Amino acid sequence: MSVSSEAAPEAPAADHPSGRLFAHAEFDAHPARSCHSLIRRLPAGTDAETVRANLTALTERHPVLGDMQLFDEALDVGAEHTAAHRRRTREAGRAVNGSPVIVRAVVLGYADGAADLVLVAHRRAVDRRALDQLATALADPAHPVTLPEPVAGGSLQGGPPELPWGLGAADQKGRTGTVELTATAVADDAAAAVPVAAAAVVLARYGQTERAGFTLITGDLAAADTQRSVALPVADATRVADLLDASAHAGAAGGEPLSGLSAVGVLLTEGRTGEVYRPVLEPVFPVTLAWQRHADGTLSGALHYDEGVLAPEIARQFAGHIDRLVAALAQAPADARVGDIELLDTAEAAAIVAAGRTPARGDTAVAPIHELFRKVVAAQPGATALSDPDRTLTYGELDARSDAVAAALRGYGVTPADRVGVCLDRDADLVITLLGVLKAGATYVPMDVAYPAERIVHMVTDAGARLVLSSRADFPAVDGVTVLQASELSRAAGEPVADLNVSADAIAYVIYTSGSTGRPKGVAVPHRNVGALLAATADDFGLGPADTWTLFHSSAFDFSVWEIWGALLTGGHLVVVPYFVSRVPEDFHDLLVRHRVTILNQTPSAFATLKEVDAERSADLALRLVVFGGEPLDVRSLQDWFRRHPHTRCRMVNMFGITETTVHVTSQTLTPQDVSARSRSVGRALPGWSLSVRDTEGRVQPFGVPGEIYVGGAGVASHYLNQEELTAERFVSDPVTGERVYRSGDLGRLRPDGRLDHLGRIDGQVKVRGFRIELGEIRSVLLEDQNVTAAAVVLNDHDGDAADVHLEAYLVPKHEAVSVEDIRQRAARFLPDYMVPATFTLLSELPLTVNGKVDVSRLKPVTPDTPAAEAPEAAQPADDPVLRVWREVLGKHVGPHDDFFVSGGTSLLAVRLSGALRRAGLPPVTLRELYVYPTAAELSELLTGRELVEEPNGTA
Repeated sequence: MSVSSEAAPEAPAADHPSGRLFAHAEFDAHPARSCHSLIRRLPAGTDAETVRANLTALTERHPVLGDMQLFDEALDVGAEHTAAHRRRTREAGRAVNGSPVIVRAVVLGYADGAADLVLVAHRRAVDRRALDQLATALADPAHPVTLPEPVAGGSLQGGPPELPWGLGAADQKGRTGTVELTATAVADDAAAAVPVAAAAVVLARYGQTERAGFTLITGDLAAADTQRSVALPVADATRVADLLDASAHAGAAGGEPLSGLSAVGVLLTEGRTGEVYRPVLEPVFPVTLAWQRHADGTLSGALHYDEGVLAPEIARQFAGHIDRLVAALAQAPADARVGDIELLDTAEAAAIVAAGRTPARGDTAVAPIHELFRKVVAAQPGATALSDPDRTLTYGELDARSDAVAAALRGYGVTPADRVGVCLDRDADLVITLLGVLKAGATYVPMDVAYPAERIVHMVTDAGARLVLSSRADFPAVDGVTVLQASELSRAAGEPVADLNVSADAIAYVIYTSGSTGRPKGVAVPHRNVGALLAATADDFGLGPADTWTLFHSSAFDFSVWEIWGALLTGGHLVVVPYFVSRVPEDFHDLLVRHRVTILNQTPSAFATLKEVDAERSADLALRLVVFGGEPLDVRSLQDWFRRHPHTRCRMVNMFGITETTVHVTSQTLTPQDVSARSRSVGRALPGWSLSVRDTEGRVQPFGVPGEIYVGGAGVASHYLNQEELTAERFVSDPVTGERVYRSGDLGRLRPDGRLDHLGRIDGQVKVRGFRIELGEIRSVLLEDQNVTAAAVVLNDHDGDAADVHLEAYLVPKHEAVSVEDIRQRAARFLPDYMVPATFTLLSELPLTVNGKVDVSRLKPVTPDTPAAEAPEAAQPADDPVLRVWREVLGKHVGPHDDFFVSGGTSLLAVRLSGALRRAGLPPVTLRELYVYPTAAELSELLTGRELVEEPNGTA
């Protein structure tokens, strides 16, 4: 393929009548998009004067040609001279500027007596047949000319749809390019069908659909142009013969008329031997495949494209796939199936997979976590390692404390490979214990102290833990399981013993993530993966002893793995953030300032509230690195942050990751330019990791084409605990590379430079407050309720505000007396708070689609205007300022005695409530106070009492 690209010339807007082919604002603004041209050698003895006389005769029969422009020029070179070729080619590429001029003719005479006629016309007024007839008639006026009739209907409305795989740049809109397509020999009876079918298959593979839609324009020498919207069946099981038959009839007059402007169009026209015909001068559609059928049985063509829609490298790739499909379809056996034709050959698939791979660094640490920690201790035993509000430990002290925990665990019979449950409050003891479990040769299984009892019982039972370390007074009893408080463990500590010989392949931790079966699933991650993660990031991020990190996240959330070991394995200082401090951004901001924290890890939801507080504070932060993870980041939210904290001083990094691939997979440093471009890139794979994007059959997707993200390399976890079938389904062998990869269930597209765009989830998995949730798990829990016959759970994130993102449950009760509160309370026994839906709506039935699936679009979301089911508000006046603020945050349906957290409140909305109270002239409240006084009535009473104490002299 040969490639050319040039900036599209601006042409004056044309005053085109509506109702004809190409009647659209885009074409009116760029006349070249609706022009075609023809170069034909005039018969010997025919000169410019003859052509002019013939035009006069034609105008009598066709008055519309009266505005036709006719020019002539004599060149002092022969017809075959390079200068002659260049002159006629340039003239054939100049558009007609518009009404009333619809055709321009130029007669070029050469020194050797030959002459060429160059015609350029608007296709909507002079189609392919008419252009050919007009060229003949200008040499022989007796020849008939049939001009096309206007097409019924008005101008097309709206612009072309986006191409999710085009990767075009908005600042390149209007700049056009061309890729020549490979000429292919095709049987006469298939010449009209093969290019149409090829476009259908390629577009279907790019769009992961079984019906590919585009616009088809046909222009024959013997018939008028037709223009139709087509959608052809291209499932893998479709017979190639059937597809070709459908393609041959796709442009028939009985087809579907054009209903809008397509992003992709196919022009199929007929060429004549000895002349040069250009079907388009610029892309008629943003992506235009222009084909010509020739008398010798070949097809030739070109891809014309707008770089604002299609990036040049994607254009070349797309053209190559069209070439490949044309050749394959032209040679396919009669009984072949569409699925038999591969879009990519082996070499291209391997090249795409290689682009998504980043080679590992040579110094990747292959050792257990605690051995890597010992090396840091040896290098800096007196350096500060860990602190919480009550104490600070050096590396030497942390080493000794964790040794004591390991000795005590062994005293309780813990042996290598045992799984030990850890359910502790977020303080220094948590980190000491996790390290001690690893030193004992065991695997830690973290559980949040706020988890409901039933969930904890499942995790302990599924993990086969015989010992649990917990600070929770009401830890549920499980047969055969010993539960120890931290104090009991410290009393049992004996003399430290030598580390056991633990393999780097041993499982370091099992973190449970949401599962579609209704129960969470445990992800088993080896020690070596954590060392590989630090080796992949330490140099790039400059991690070292000068850094101070925060442990902000729950140990049951894998972001904590990065926070804890990222700090302690690089010699940094880890500051443990107490739970209630993590939920109050003002307090957390104070902590960041007080400890001069340099590395902060946040979900976008949590950072949104911290950013608001920072904007109101004058205290300067010491942050040099902020890492985002856990959920998608809208880069536009960083615009104000960059104004206060230049990216050259505080580096902002977006990282895509999955528990099953050891926290992080990619890294993308963000700049204000990314904000302007609204980038969705999460960057390249970390060193030692690999990325590829696959279709539903596991085939490698081309660059830019969305599909399921597969992750390979150093971070891939070992397995799902006790779930062999699920492990085999999600951890698979890649047929392209032979390596073990993880099917993520995430949707993405790979760019030619190896960067990944993350596009969300394929299945019912969502992110809420950074936690990964299977909607199916919540639904399963609800369906287990004896009062529920049907259930649907959806994520409400319509306004894009991270603080307002919440889950909504829609239920069909077994009888009218069913209580929503009873259902909610039962769900809360099995689900952690972040998985309990904020709202529960009872319905007589769930709306279904024609395919029998729940029609989510018809589920009415609970909004602030939804009327309350509960009534009396007499106990508290509607004009009460606290209730007004309550409703401002939660909605008008909230009553004075409605529990904040039952009514859809979250910790993020609690922050918003506190700020709203302050703006209303009322004292703000802490999250802890809101848990104790969770209704507007109770909070009003609290604040009233507080004001009475302060009123006498204005101070407390």
